[in-house]
Amino acid sequence: MDSTSTNRAINLLKETKLLQIVKSANMLTNLFGFDAAFQRINPKREGQQIEMYFQALEGSLTFTLASNKANFKCIIGQPINPVAKIIVNVKEDKILKTVSKIIVLKDSLFGLMKITPLMITRKMKVKGSLIAALLLCRCLMIGGHEIYKGQL
Repeated sequence: MDSTSTNRAINLLKETKLLQIVKSANMLTNLFGFDAAFQRINPKREGQQIEMYFQALEGSLTFTLASNKANFKCIIGQPINPVAKIIVNVKEDKILKTVSKIIVLKDSLFGLMKITPLMITRKMKVKGSLIAALLLCRCLMIGGHEIYKGQL
C-alpha cells in the first residue's frame, strides 16, 4: 500500500470513531437524558452551536443547544458560528473513557466539580463561553438515571 492509501485508511478510521461518538451522544440523550437539564437552557442560548474538537482524531463534533431534548442534535463537522469550543486533548485510546466520564456524572453541582480535574490537567480546554460549554456538559450528564444506580 502506498502512503496515500494508508493516510485515507487512517482518516476513515478516525472519522468512523467520531461517527460512533455522535451516534452514542444522540442515542443516550434521547433515551436517558433528563428534560430538566434541557429546560435550564435560556431561550437566548437556544440554537447556539458548541464545537467539541478531538485533537487525536483531528475532527470536530457540533452540538446545538435546545430547550427540548428531542431538538438536541449532535453532528460531525465544524460549526458555522460556535459560541464555545471544547478541545479534548487526550490520546486516541482514552477518548471514549474521557467522554464517558462526563456522561456518567450526575447533573448537579458536584457533577460539574468532577469535570474540573479534566480542565486543570488540560485534558479538556474551553475557548469561548464557559457557560455554554457547561450547559452542554449538563445536557450530556445522565448519571442520575436509574440504570446507573449502584455503579457510581
